[in-house]
Formats: sequence, structure tokens, C-alpha cells
Amino acid sequence: MKRICVIDGQGGGIGSAVIKKLKEVFGESIEIIALGTNAIATAQMLKAKANRGASGENAIVRSSAAADVIIGPLAIILAHSMMGEVTPAMAEAVAASPAVKLILPLTQEKIAVVGGSQDPLPHLVDILIEQHLRPILED
Repeated sequence: MKRICVIDGQGGGIGSAVIKKLKEVFGESIEIIALGTNAIATAQMLKAKANRGASGENAIVRSSAAADVIIGPLAIILAHSMMGEVTPAMAEAVAASPAVKLILPLTQEKIAVVGGSQDPLPHLVDILIEQHLRPILED
């Protein structure tokens, strides 16, 4: 069973949307771990039916190393993003993880992903699943 870590911060809205769609498409054939930069984000992702969840720097650092796939917004690889919620250790752990990283081109930071899609979140989640995650899980 593949272990998918969904990382989000602030209110956990992006992570919750991703988890709801993952559960809808894959059911219990995957393990989803909700990793929040704060307890509110984790709680929201657990409400979306993640299998397990944890909050904070150490949870993200330790769990990223054991993941098969990491999913989250661009901010999870940017130190000091999400109004400072993403610490340098978190960003480094995600970037250094051997897991496949599926990054949504969404950020409130002063960064533009050139060539990145301007699609709304539900469309981005569909693309993430069909074009990127499904081929990984079918290997």
C-alpha cells in the first residue's frame, strides 16, 4: 500500500480538497497521512478522511522521509512561506525526501510559476490524480 503524505498549512483547505478527491478515487487502497504545519490544518485534513495526521515541524520532517508520494502546494518547499509556518527544516525535508513530490502551483508568495496552470483547485486536483498520481500507483 502506497503512503501518501498531504502537507498543508494555515486553514488546510488545499489539503482537504486533495484528500477528499483521493478518497473518492482510490478509497482505502492508499494510506493518506495528513501533515499540517499547524493543528487547524491537520484537523481539517483529518475531517476530509485522512487515515492519520500529525502537526508541526518534527512530524513533517520525520514523515516526509517515509513517504512514497508527497502532495501539497508550492509553499511546502519554500522556507518561511505560509506566513512563516513552513520552517527551513520542513522545506528541506520535503525537498530532500526520496518520495515523488506532486506540487500544486498555488502560492500566496511573490512567486510565479512560468508556464504553470491557472486552473482552479478542483481542476488541478483532477490533473494531479489522472496525469501524475495514477501512473505512479499503477506501477
